[in-house]
Amino acid sequence: MSDQIIIFDTTLRDGEQALTSSLSVNEKMQIALALERLGVDVMEVGFPVSSPGDFKSVQMIAKQIKDSKVCALARALKNDIDAAGQALKVANEFRIHTFISTSKIHIEHKLRSDFDSVLKKAVSSIQHARKYTDDVEFSCEDAGRTPIDNLCRMVESAISAGAKTINIPDTVGYTVPDEYSMIIQNLFNRVPNIDNAIISVHCHNDLGLAVANSLSAIQSGARQIECTMNGIGERAGNCSLEEIAMVLKNKENSLGFLTNIKSKEIHRTSQIVSQLCDMPVQPNKAIVGANAFSHSSGIHQDGILKGKNTYEIITPESVGLNKNNLNLTSRSGRHVIKHRLTEMGYTEDDYNLEDIYQKFIDLADIKGQVYDYDLEALVFHDNMHSEVAEPYKFDTLSVMTESDERTKATVNLTVTRAGNESNDKISQTATGDGPVNAVFECMKQACGYEFEIDYYNVTTKRKGISTYNQVNIIVNYHGRKLYGTGLSLDVVNASVLSMVQVMNSIYLLQKIYELRKGKYIFRCA
Repeated sequence: MSDQIIIFDTTLRDGEQALTSSLSVNEKMQIALALERLGVDVMEVGFPVSSPGDFKSVQMIAKQIKDSKVCALARALKNDIDAAGQALKVANEFRIHTFISTSKIHIEHKLRSDFDSVLKKAVSSIQHARKYTDDVEFSCEDAGRTPIDNLCRMVESAISAGAKTINIPDTVGYTVPDEYSMIIQNLFNRVPNIDNAIISVHCHNDLGLAVANSLSAIQSGARQIECTMNGIGERAGNCSLEEIAMVLKNKENSLGFLTNIKSKEIHRTSQIVSQLCDMPVQPNKAIVGANAFSHSSGIHQDGILKGKNTYEIITPESVGLNKNNLNLTSRSGRHVIKHRLTEMGYTEDDYNLEDIYQKFIDLADIKGQVYDYDLEALVFHDNMHSEVAEPYKFDTLSVMTESDERTKATVNLTVTRAGNESNDKISQTATGDGPVNAVFECMKQACGYEFEIDYYNVTTKRKGISTYNQVNIIVNYHGRKLYGTGLSLDVVNASVLSMVQVMNSIYLLQKIYELRKGKYIFRCA
């Protein structure tokens, strides 16, 4: 029988501390609702005494959230605890989480006090918090560097004072799994009233061991893990919620632990937190990174096609993704090319696999990654010798900000189509909220294609003494994802170039559709 592990999420408290700017009340509410859908047992949503804005957001979330317990943080000070109690009292159920430092380093240098005085403050704060609720959590800040004798005294006194949950934070990410596990074991062996409280762990990732330390702690008796979505938090971050949740889910039979986390909500929640906090998830991040279920090696791709568990220990569907992603690169093999073309509706009668593969390798060496529309172009290359592969070319651009702060842009293009004796010149003017928005409107009107921009990103690249802007966009055209890249000293020019690439891809898709004559049903207007 599996033991239940309480998931205590602190994305909106410890996680927000790591942001360059505070979240708005509405943004915090969006994240709280996402965490509730995810199934977290307790969510720590703020530090009410810190500001009127934080007090208001804690209060609003406490009113709204019903399926998770709402918690607020308070130092071991009466005013802090009163603010938490007042903000939380509108909730059906709530927890007050109070803390004080217990390590010698913190007591001497931060608190400028002694352990006995700190112990008295801890007991007093817990007793005061109990006036608002029976559900009080107490944290021994910097427990990882606290002498074990002092830690045992503090934990025993905190439980006697009425704390129902005792948190043992590795506040600075100091310990390794064996050390941290031994701290938890010592508490269970030496604290006589330990069974009267839930032992919680809060691990930071300064040495990259937050998840490993949390796992070692629950194997030694802890039953609550404090964590954040995407692992955000102070410095190197906290224990990553999605990682520890999927470890426990994947290893339930051997470890014997389960959680209430609805794993299919993980990807969605990760995206919400990433976007609202303006903290991109690194591509190779476990569970939620863009590459977590991507395969580029031909050997790996072949294995995945034959059996997903050859190279995936969890499925993308289990965390809310539709499927894994087989990237088409020069490392891909013939089997992946055939598989992708079959998914797109082609049969082996439509192409010669060996010819397509050789053309694919040449293209992949140039582009790095090949997309579906590139494959279609290769299939129809011989049939399209009379067509112009890239009819749209960028000529000039002018941008002017008007008095009402709207921006007017004019883009001049040259259009070359098969059968034309001369090139067509197009000049299109449009307005928008800023220069990039205005030029995108110009481009859409110039080509007449209906599409939406799903992704826009700017990175800088140095070439000698110059700094270039690279704009990458992803466009949704009738259900198809098309990619564009532009490079220029000017970011607006780079944006236009990325759009030209997309427009040429759409033109190519339309020609492919015409040549297929309906055999392959492409969703084209």
